[in-house]
Amino acid sequence: MSGKKPIFLLIHFLIRFLFQHADSKFHDQEQAVLLRLKQHWQNPLSLEHWTPSNTSHCTWPEVVCTNNYITQLILDNKNISGTIPPFLSHLKNLTFLNFYNNNIVGKIPVALYNLSKLEILDLSQNCVVGTIPDGIDRLARLSCLKLHANNLSGDIPAAIGRIPELRTLYLNDNLFNGTFPPEIGNLSKLEQLYMARNGFLPSKLPSNFTQLKKLKMLWIAGANLIGEIPQMIGEMVALEHLNLSENELTGNIPGSLFMLMNLRLLYLYINKLSGEIPQVVEALNLTFVDLSQNNLTGTIPVDFGKLDKLSGLNLFFNQLSGEIPESIGRLPALKFFSVFSNNLSGSIPPDLGRYSALETFEVASNRLTGNLPEYLCHGGSLRGVVAFDNKLGGELPKSLENCSRLRTVRILNNAFFGNIPVGLWTASNLQQLMISDNSFTGELPNEVSTSLLRLEMSNNRFSGSITIEGDSWRNLVVFNASNNLFTGAIPQELTTLRNLTVLLLDKNQLNGELPSDIMSWKSLNILNLSQNQLSGQIPEKFGFLPGLVTLDLSDNQFSGKIPPQLGSLRLPFLNLSSNHLMGQIPTEYENVAYATSFLNNPGLCTRRSSLYLKVCNSRPQKPSKTSTQFLALILSSLIAAFLFASLFAFITIRVHRKINHILDPEWKFIHFHMLNFTESDIFSGLKERNLIGSGGSGQVYRVAANGFGSVAVKRISNHRNSDQKLEKEFLAEIEILGTLRHLNIVKLLCCISNDNSKLLVYEYMENHSLDQWLHSEKKAKGSSASMNHVALDWSKRLQIAVGAAQGLCYLHHDCSPPIVHRDVKSSNILLDSHFNAKIADFGLARMLVKQGELATVSAVAGSLGYMAPGKAANYGDEDTCLAKWAWRHMQEEKPIVDVLDEEIKEPCCVDEMGVVFKLGVFCTSILPSERPNMKEILQILLGRNPRWVCGRKNMRHAEHASTPLLNSSKSERLAESDGSLASCNG
Repeated sequence: MSGKKPIFLLIHFLIRFLFQHADSKFHDQEQAVLLRLKQHWQNPLSLEHWTPSNTSHCTWPEVVCTNNYITQLILDNKNISGTIPPFLSHLKNLTFLNFYNNNIVGKIPVALYNLSKLEILDLSQNCVVGTIPDGIDRLARLSCLKLHANNLSGDIPAAIGRIPELRTLYLNDNLFNGTFPPEIGNLSKLEQLYMARNGFLPSKLPSNFTQLKKLKMLWIAGANLIGEIPQMIGEMVALEHLNLSENELTGNIPGSLFMLMNLRLLYLYINKLSGEIPQVVEALNLTFVDLSQNNLTGTIPVDFGKLDKLSGLNLFFNQLSGEIPESIGRLPALKFFSVFSNNLSGSIPPDLGRYSALETFEVASNRLTGNLPEYLCHGGSLRGVVAFDNKLGGELPKSLENCSRLRTVRILNNAFFGNIPVGLWTASNLQQLMISDNSFTGELPNEVSTSLLRLEMSNNRFSGSITIEGDSWRNLVVFNASNNLFTGAIPQELTTLRNLTVLLLDKNQLNGELPSDIMSWKSLNILNLSQNQLSGQIPEKFGFLPGLVTLDLSDNQFSGKIPPQLGSLRLPFLNLSSNHLMGQIPTEYENVAYATSFLNNPGLCTRRSSLYLKVCNSRPQKPSKTSTQFLALILSSLIAAFLFASLFAFITIRVHRKINHILDPEWKFIHFHMLNFTESDIFSGLKERNLIGSGGSGQVYRVAANGFGSVAVKRISNHRNSDQKLEKEFLAEIEILGTLRHLNIVKLLCCISNDNSKLLVYEYMENHSLDQWLHSEKKAKGSSASMNHVALDWSKRLQIAVGAAQGLCYLHHDCSPPIVHRDVKSSNILLDSHFNAKIADFGLARMLVKQGELATVSAVAGSLGYMAPGKAANYGDEDTCLAKWAWRHMQEEKPIVDVLDEEIKEPCCVDEMGVVFKLGVFCTSILPSERPNMKEILQILLGRNPRWVCGRKNMRHAEHASTPLLNSSKSERLAESDGSLASCNG
């Protein structure tokens, strides 16, 4: 026995030595893999501490080891760029691999499936492309798979449904354009399933999804779901969040949904659901219900009053009727209440706001009666009161007196009366106070909230003088106080409001002269002071207000001459009628477009008889005594002259037909800028030799014009079968372009029109349109010689892109209301002599929201189909086939340098060109939510945010605004859902 002991010890130490040697060798191999990874990613700064040294790599903060083996590699938010190399699979013991929020590109390597111990895989918020490779079920231990916010496409493989341990599956915010497999319904342990915002083929919600008894989170919003919600959805007893919004779901809402005891969030908004809301509600844990923008009928369930945890109820844009249940007013957690645009009647629950800190109150466009709830702002958290277009009355609740967080009050078109609470005028955050079309009384306060931007109080019974003290009014943009009982003079202090764009004080009892310092109203677009008792002379300083578009001083006591400076504005709308003005009207307004602008001014005259005014310097002549012989001689001469003139007219009438038609007094001449040319200058240039282009609605001429060198004249000729369409296009372009002022928007100088033809006169663009430069070989016949052989270098192309983006950014984000062009393409981007881009051809443009109207932002169709408002759907290549090809090129990881134009490709610009190429690809994304908005595009083109094109960090759960009537920048729905997706490991 004693002889065997040394041998046993020797074998023991030998085995131990071999294991230690093997562990040491494997330890070194794992470190070598990490260092190789760092080198593969070109040594990012975030990993500069990864260096070979005596210190074990297990001490690196990104690495977690178990028994000296790497089990976790945590590389989130490391600014890593590049692909995932296959040799990463050499880390055989990995259980947790996290690449969240980097710039990872390329496809998912199949080699990752060799990590058989992997439990958590997070590749989210990157630029991964291609499909999910087959064989993912080889990761049999996987419990959490996060692939959201990438560019993955194709089908979701059925193999995902064969990963038995899977509990969390995030596939949302990708480009999947195939189907999602019903096999997902076999994942018996699945707790979280996110597939929202993908371009799946239209498909029904698989019925076997209802077998997911442990599923807590189901988000399939914006995924082309069709058909009805399965009745068996009530069997998903663990369900806490259900989001099927922004789909094409039809039919009724299953009653079983409201029996799920664990359900907290229910989002079914923007579908085509119909029928009544189930009246029996036992899902007592509900915190947010959004059924808005459907076709629901019937009444609001009384059982909603049992939901003590409910913080948000959105039912707007449906066809609900009946009364709002009183029990809803007693809900203790209610913050967001939006039921506007229904057919609701009766009174509002009087306790609303009494037992909860109400933040949003929207009941507009119903048939509600009675008073606003007295305790509306009892909790002090109210941010908006939107109750316009109802039959509400009484005085405003006193709780609005101390409502410091209030930003919007829109209660116009009701029957309210009494005084406005003093504290409401000065609420520190108040931006909009819109109380028109009521019966309010009282006087204007001396001070208002310094945040106030819009004050609309027309058609009430306010009285007293308009007094403005201090600088609390300084930010006011719109002031509408028309049709009240205001008296006294217009105060000089009103001219200190330099941000005013609209000032309406018509139909009051104001008197005295106009303030002297009106030149400070540089931003003013609309001024209406009509139907008052104002007197004195019209200030010549009106001529120095560059933004003025509408001026109405009619029905007052103004006297003296019309200042000639007013003529230089060439206002689209001018009304000076019913005053005591005298003298000749400015020559710029001597055309029929202003035929009614000067009526009932006996002292005014004109040089043209068609304006319903007396002709200047015309004096009646006294009849002289003439002999009968002399009269006969004159008569004979007149007859001879008549016969000669008739013969001459018969011969020459065809030659002068166009001129006579052109000089028809029915032509309307409307100016938008100071001009030095006349109608005749334009008409004389409409000749064949000046034709430079033609399209579906007319021709474009280049015409010489004094002061401009040349102008471009777009002639739209009416035809019987298309008059209505052309008239709409013409009016659309006039309405929009006439008021736009931006360096990157083509300048509309004037318009000339009659019943048969319409002329739009623009500034002339020396370098024509962008498409003539990009496709010069194809269009050589219609292009200049210099254009045929000279390519636009990269700097000019980038300059043009920036200019176009600046113009679109102005339209989308700086215009109020916003404007969507709907037909942005290279032929509608014009270039001046310095290659500055200007956007043209607004015949298809639409304003998204008109002031004072209740409207949603609807989809609009441009040249290439759907365009999401505010997104850059057409800000990419015009050729959809080219767009698909570009997507494939990126997905297949082909070098971008291979697709760049050889004529302009320069080594110094390749990286910059690559960023713009990727930007163009994202701008042509099928999903509107994937496209950047114009502000983001401009930042990228200016080089201030290049990382957007690789990672798209702005993905959120819900993009649909829950309170569209309020200026809220974030969806209220997010109040109950975390802004980021839940963690796999809690």
